[in-house]
Amino acid sequence: MFSHVMVGSNDIERSKKFYDALFAAIGAKPGRQDDKGRLIYAHKGAAFMVTKPIDGEPACHANGGTIGFLVETPAQADAWHKAGCANGGKPIEDPPGPRKGGFGELYLAYLRDPDGNKICALHRPPA
Repeated sequence: MFSHVMVGSNDIERSKKFYDALFAAIGAKPGRQDDKGRLIYAHKGAAFMVTKPIDGEPACHANGGTIGFLVETPAQADAWHKAGCANGGKPIEDPPGPRKGGFGELYLAYLRDPDGNKICALHRPPA
């Protein structure tokens, strides 16, 4: 359904440090910058990008928005969360762990990135 997800940042270098560490924890390569200064991450057929807003206004996060990253194991979600916290992210909601809801059992870990975007590592245990 998605071709890519892009978030805004007010500090691309700070975001690169944060997202490089976050995605290294799940086996992804560091981001690369294109000729417009945008960070581009590609992993398992998905693309995630970080950019300064093109309208020149400050970047801000979505109220009520969450971007979820699929991980392979609960241990990967924990490593993702730990790397994010160690590189400028803020833990939010409950600590990483299993949750039950409308989609069945999930293992979730939530953070705010350095620009305030809400992100989540999600693992779906086998049925």
